[in-house]
Amino acid sequence: MPATLMSCEAYHHHHHLLTTNYYEKSSPKALPIIKSVVRAAVARERRMAASLIRLHFHDCFVQGCDASVLLKDSESIISEQRARQNNNSARGFEVIDIIKYICRREGLPRCGSHTIGNARCTTFRRRIHDETNIHPGFAKLRQHRCPSSQLIGNSTLAPLDAATPYSFDNHYFKNLLQRKGLLHSDQVLFNGGLTDHIVKRYSENEAAFFEDFAAAMVKMGDIKLLTGSAGEIRKLCSVVN
Repeated sequence: MPATLMSCEAYHHHHHLLTTNYYEKSSPKALPIIKSVVRAAVARERRMAASLIRLHFHDCFVQGCDASVLLKDSESIISEQRARQNNNSARGFEVIDIIKYICRREGLPRCGSHTIGNARCTTFRRRIHDETNIHPGFAKLRQHRCPSSQLIGNSTLAPLDAATPYSFDNHYFKNLLQRKGLLHSDQVLFNGGLTDHIVKRYSENEAAFFEDFAAAMVKMGDIKLLTGSAGEIRKLCSVVN
């Protein structure tokens, strides 16, 4: 279960200890609630799916899955939300808040995720203007709204997967075969290296990608997960108890 969504509870468990299956007893309806709220949020705004995956990733890869990305600044904490990679770009917090609110009433692979979502011009400008392992037509298309000058277009968004930007599928890998990876970190996965065969496999077998991605997300959700008395169950997600 994604720690970003579920490690800050609306109330304290009676013995204050955290377990990896904490919500199976304290809130058996948690997973259905998460599923329905996320589905509704994505229906309203397709981009939200990528934003929520990004939140989960940035939480787990900064000292483990502890929902720290949800914390706001305080006298003792400089929020991860203000980090260079997240400042003014991390989003989806309101979806987490809705999930927590409903749960309170009820009693409660990284680059592969780039098959949905957008990136800012500042993150791919060098690739589309300077790199050579890129499809010429694709580069020209992106250069139109992301010029080489760093004075304009910095916040312009472009889809990470231009083929099906709002569908979670394997087109991301098909794009890499055509040298249409938007970010340098995307195309490096298929550039004569050790990961080329994996990209080819996923481009041909979508089911294999889905299976491996799901397993990777679960594994990532267990990174340095705090259990027992090592952590706390926050009353409010955005502040430490």
